Amino acid sequence: MALLDVKDLRVAFKTADGVVNAVNGINLSLQRGQTLGIVGESGSGKSQLAFAIMGLLARNGTATGSVAFDGLQILNARAEVINPIRANGIAMIFQDPMTSMNPYLRVSDQMAEVLVHHKGMSMTDAVAECVRMLDAVRIPDAKSRVRLYPHEFSGGMRQRVMIAMALLCKPDLLIADEPTTALDVTVQAQIMRLLRDLQRDLGMATILITHDLGVVAGFCEEVIVMYGGQVMEQSPVDPLFAAPSHPYTRGLLRAIPRVDQLGEELASIPGTPPNMMRAPKGCPFAPRCEAAVAACTDQLNALTEFAPSRKRACNRTVEELE
Repeated sequence: MALLDVKDLRVAFKTADGVVNAVNGINLSLQRGQTLGIVGESGSGKSQLAFAIMGLLARNGTATGSVAFDGLQILNARAEVINPIRANGIAMIFQDPMTSMNPYLRVSDQMAEVLVHHKGMSMTDAVAECVRMLDAVRIPDAKSRVRLYPHEFSGGMRQRVMIAMALLCKPDLLIADEPTTALDVTVQAQIMRLLRDLQRDLGMATILITHDLGVVAGFCEEVIVMYGGQVMEQSPVDPLFAAPSHPYTRGLLRAIPRVDQLGEELASIPGTPPNMMRAPKGCPFAPRCEAAVAACTDQLNALTEFAPSRKRACNRTVEELE
């Protein structure tokens, strides 16, 4: 049985201007210990997919479909069902460590609250466990630093605190939403090595949400490419980088700067993402796709397998795109 099984997940938001269809029929399955990367441009629905799984959608958001965690249906579950699963079963590292922590509370108070609430620990025991976890994420002099306020930590150290907080209850699944945002390249590499080591030590599954295909290449086993709230391509990592099959995936890979092309103009994907308040009838990428044909504006092929363990949603065959 899969640890996480998502079927036909759809997320919509009611706004004053209309309904925004942020996620449109996502299916995914994650095994214990597996690492899944979810990539795509801003607005493709990556974070809202994670928030729906965690039961953290905004009040104007609704989710339909199915999300089963370890066999238990958790989508739109009541608080008494979902709350014990948060932190104990599924934990999340939120996107911006600069704003995800309360600036008025010491780090010790914010971290210990997780253990007091979910594990029933005393405050003294909880703080001691927080120090051990800060040591695990390699924060120097954790015993004294745990009493500091968030603003007394650098951006990289604050991200480590967020990782430590998410892992306090040793969850089975960690969702990391842009865990290296706003960090320099050296600190990014340190954070990703840390996550990989902790995943191995704790045996947890991980969903990594990111814009950075380079991070996916070095960290994930499988990758889902999202656009317009839909999956464009799903594949193990190595085949996807060796032979991307969807025009959108190819565009993303071409846009990565390369050290062997110094001085050349950077590639880009022309156009802008679709307005999901008026979602296109056919393929959401069609207006920006260099390989689009007339049929692409009217219909989008379902996500179908074209090679072992590889799926894509495109009206053109792989051979036609070569």
